[in-house]
Order: sequence, then structure tokens, then C-alpha cells
Amino acid sequence: MALHLNLFDVSLKLSGFPIKKAKSVLNSIQNLKMNDFESYIANQKESIVNYHLNHTPFYKSIFKATTFSSWNAVPIMRKSDLQQPLAHRLSDGFSIKDVYINKTSGSSGDPFVFAKDKFCHALTWSMIQNRFGWFNLDFNSSKQARFYGIPLDTKGYYKERFKDALSKRFRFSVFDLSEAAFQTYLEKFKYTKFDYINGYTSAIVQFAKFLEQKELILTSVCPTLKACVVTSEMLFENDKLLLEKHFGIPVINEYGASELDLIAFQNKKAEWVVNSETLFVEIVDDKDNVLPYGEEGRIVITSLYNKAHPFIRYDIGDTGVLSKKSTIQKPLLQKLIGRTNDIAILPSGKKSAGLTFYYITKSIIEDDGNVKEFIIEQLDLQTFKIKYVSTEILSVNQSEMIIKQMEHYLEKGLQVIFERQPHLTRSKSGKLKQFTSLL
Repeated sequence: MALHLNLFDVSLKLSGFPIKKAKSVLNSIQNLKMNDFESYIANQKESIVNYHLNHTPFYKSIFKATTFSSWNAVPIMRKSDLQQPLAHRLSDGFSIKDVYINKTSGSSGDPFVFAKDKFCHALTWSMIQNRFGWFNLDFNSSKQARFYGIPLDTKGYYKERFKDALSKRFRFSVFDLSEAAFQTYLEKFKYTKFDYINGYTSAIVQFAKFLEQKELILTSVCPTLKACVVTSEMLFENDKLLLEKHFGIPVINEYGASELDLIAFQNKKAEWVVNSETLFVEIVDDKDNVLPYGEEGRIVITSLYNKAHPFIRYDIGDTGVLSKKSTIQKPLLQKLIGRTNDIAILPSGKKSAGLTFYYITKSIIEDDGNVKEFIIEQLDLQTFKIKYVSTEILSVNQSEMIIKQMEHYLEKGLQVIFERQPHLTRSKSGKLKQFTSLL
């Protein structure tokens, strides 16, 4: 019976990931008093830098200096530094065969292959299990309704399905968001005792809109549901309210990166708690200076335990703000603004976050429930294309209002093309990119 209940942990252990040791180490970090925690972070930062200076020729070539002097002298790593074969970046003593290897999704525009040593990867799973535990969700026993992409080749497809079976999860593919698909999803919820929903924000929001049309609350057909965890895409406040209303459960915002770890997770007080146990998170300005809490800048993250591959002061490609209420032991993410490369450049030379367009458009075209989802592409300096899925074509009035609002928030003279489509193309992983600049 115990084996069955701990199938997820057992599968990690059999794959060579020391999950028991990782849980013990994480527990000891979490039990540190504030002063001891500050010392732990300072020691761990210096220790990981020195480790890679001594054992990783690739990191030495970036670092330039021979020894660690101060944290501010540690260079910021960019994704462009990692655009070279993985074998060139691994630390001495590690080979492709004895590390965990994966590939980033490329949502930042720079996909690359990365590695973690097995203890570091076990720590990642310990962190995830710990945070989900805040909501009484257990990977070994809680049943997950998973809204994710799935490889469409036979080998990849069955590999993911096998992993799903070990992890007590059922996968709903995000590549088909039709009403017919949602109807079959609803039937699955009726007959399955799911504990929680987990997956890509945009697909889960579409399912909630389907329930809204049916005037249904999901817990009325699946009363075992406890929570919904959304990840990988922006969660807007009105979407969060829609999810909570039509699922009947708390909605938890997760922020993570496959190459690093779980970065931030909302607690029951709706605070977005940053992982300070295995990561060190900083916000920096355009000149790489560290900004105080409360100021907006680029998110730079250090993986404190990855010995196989350095991720030290690594610019993840996102912008955000750490709350003024943050402490070194409990940093709080106040705001995640989005990808730094999702920037629109306007004819006047003015720059604006791509999500600005998304916010403006969203507030107008979602009011009548006609438009299901949409994306925005910048074709040239003054031309933007809005691709949308809807039951009816956008009215002249709506189109004019969107153009007017864009000019009000941004500048005059912008051209907007509206293109209705039967469905929107998602990335291979199943994510939907809300704004893309083709400049």
C-alpha cells in the first residue's frame, strides 16, 4: 500500500534522483532562524560561484576574474551565453549520461538545452511538493487534471502518458479547445475524483468560459476539487475572478522556469512567495545595478545548488517587481510584467510593453463574450495585427474603439488589422504567446 501511495517519490528515486535527501535538506533550510538564513544565503552564493570557477571552464570564460571577490563583481549571465553545445557548458566530472537534461520552451525567443545534477533536480521536486502542500495537495496521492501540451509523435506521446500515470494525473490536450472537446472534458470531471487542476493559463481560462456559457460551477460536477494552479502564461485579474467563480476553488498563481526551479508560488493569503531556499532572486536595472524592493526591473536568478551547469546571476528574460514587504528569507513577488523581449517599438521611437496592447484590447473585446481568445502581432513600426477566435466577426464599433484606445494609450497613426481565425496556433509545448513583435 505504501508503495502505491508514494509512487511519484519511488519513480524519482528509481530514476536516480535522491528525493529523500533533498526533502531533508529543504526541511533544514526552512527551519533556519533569520540570522542563520542570511549567513546560509551568503555562504551558498559564494560557494556556488567558487565551485564553478574551479570546475567549469565555460563559466570561467564568462567570469573573467580568477576568484570571487564580491557579489556585485559576479557577471550577469545572458541566454546568448548559453547558445553553445551543452557538452561545452557542463562542469568537470559530469557527463551527458549522468545529469538531468531538458530544453527550455523558447517562449523568450532563445530556446536552449540545459542540465541539472541529480540532487539539484530532486531539490526542485521537493520545492514543488512543499508549495503544493500549502493547499493539501500531494503528488503521491492527489489526482491532477492537467491542461498541457503533449508530443504528437508516438514515442513522445506514450512517454508523457506513462509519466502522467505515475504522477496521478490525467492530461487534457490544449491543442483542441473546441466546444466538443470541452464537453468531453466536462464528462471526465463528472466521473473522476480530481483534487486539483494544473496547467497553462490561457487553456484553463477557455474552459472556464465554456462553463460560464453553460452556467455551471465545476465543483457541482466534481466536488473533490480543492484548487487550481495556473502557470507559464500571464494571469489577468478578471480571468482569475472568472476561474474562481466557475471552478468554485482557490486559484493559485505559479511562476517557474524549467532550467531553474519553481520561482514563486501564491500562498493562502494571496502573497506571491519567492523561492528563497534554493534560488537567489534579484531585480536589476538596464545597467545591471541591483534595484531596491518596490522598483521594476529585469529578473536575475541564481541557482544555489546546480553543480552540473552554472546558472549564476542569470537573466531569465522577464521583468518584475519585488514587494517592499520582502525580506531575504521571504521575498514577495509584487508584479510579473512579462518577457523583456515582448516590447513594441512605435513610429516615434517610443517603446511599450507588448502586454499593454493586450490589456487595452482585452478590456474592450471581452465584454460581450463573443471573442474567445486573441493574440497581437506587430508587423512593422506602425502596423499591428489582432488575430481572434469568435462566434461573430468584430463590429465596426468595437474595431474603432480598439484603435482609438491604442492611440490614446500609445500614440496616433497606428494601423490595426483584424483577422478572425477558426483557432489560434500554439507553440509546440502548447503555450499561447499573447504579443509577438516581428520587427
